Amino acid sequence: MHGATEQGPEGDRRTPSTGPIGQPGIGPAPDGAALPLAGLHVLDLTRLLPGPYATLVLADLGADVVKVEEPGAGDYLRASPPLLGDTSALFHLLNRNKRSIALDLKRPAGREAVLRLISRYDVVVESFRPGVLGRLGLDFEALRARQKRVILCSITGYGQEGAWRDRAGHDIDYQALAGTLGTDQPGGPATPAVQIGDVGGGSWPAALGILAAAYERERTGEGRAIDISMTEGCLPFLTIELARRAGGEGGQALLGGGHACYRVYRTSDSRHVALGALEPKFWLAFCEAVGRPDWEERQFEGGALVREVEALFATRGRDEWVALLAPHDVCCEPVLAPEELPDHPLHRARGSFFPVEGLGAVARHAATPVRIRGVTMPRRPPPGLGEHTAEILSEAGFSTDEVAALARGGAIPI
Repeated sequence: MHGATEQGPEGDRRTPSTGPIGQPGIGPAPDGAALPLAGLHVLDLTRLLPGPYATLVLADLGADVVKVEEPGAGDYLRASPPLLGDTSALFHLLNRNKRSIALDLKRPAGREAVLRLISRYDVVVESFRPGVLGRLGLDFEALRARQKRVILCSITGYGQEGAWRDRAGHDIDYQALAGTLGTDQPGGPATPAVQIGDVGGGSWPAALGILAAAYERERTGEGRAIDISMTEGCLPFLTIELARRAGGEGGQALLGGGHACYRVYRTSDSRHVALGALEPKFWLAFCEAVGRPDWEERQFEGGALVREVEALFATRGRDEWVALLAPHDVCCEPVLAPEELPDHPLHRARGSFFPVEGLGAVARHAATPVRIRGVTMPRRPPPGLGEHTAEILSEAGFSTDEVAALARGGAIPI
């Protein structure tokens, strides 16, 4: 990220990056404008979802993200069905705008290659269990010995310290221990169909932590080790409920579906609408629109009123209700199925989905929801396994003979 050279561990002088944030570097926008993170170089050791989405955000904003993959298999996600061609659709959606290098971190040569690469990379992102990076000889102290400005971001379920650090877990477990599943809802806790812990609790805090450390480094010249716990990352989703309890309230969660004004309702065509008439003005507008002034004083009732409103919504189809209520500004929208999203007028107008070709297939990608006026984000296809190995090693000063020897010893495709 910085433009000045610094003394390397062997006495050579290397340039860790092409320039500070905001200056031209790898990943220029198609229209020629510099992307905000151009010049930020990232080694991504992560697999599956939380880490790859965090680095996808960085890549979309212009960072040069190099995905370090195991030779042969690569990221486990490459083979996860459903497939687009012979590669996972999910891998396709998470790894655009990145490059891939194949290194076997279980072999000394692979680990030494990472340590040599560190001299010109700003950030390392990893999601191994605590202690694994240390056993590989690639922990923060080892990386820092090669490059004092390096930022290490570690994403785990329960953090680097404490009794839970070595415990296995998935998104549903992180949400359970964070309390987001424990709010009082009709029918008890519901199994979430989306990964709030992985993305909301892991990916976004990781991206923010990396940028905070990079900003600080411009003042201090020093890197940081960042500890992201996906469980702790879920806690902000409880802010309203924690506030209610701090104020002495309890019982039914405010937004848990127990109140008639804020709830998902089934329609006559077996679809659903989401009514969010939380403020009194919206509830009054809803009551007026449906001709039920007798409901106006009962906004936060449950039970009987919920059943009455359910019966009302069961009299029309989803899109009929949306059309009827839209002119009245009552906060009622259709519950869209994932396959409906790209063609919905909101998402079409915003360009929220776009096609990316690559790996023998075309997929509709969801745009990173960080829009910067005047900047067009790149749309390069996801990399093949080890596609850029020789290129990346050469950039880091590896000789042709060293690249060839490393390829032979580590079965690296180049």
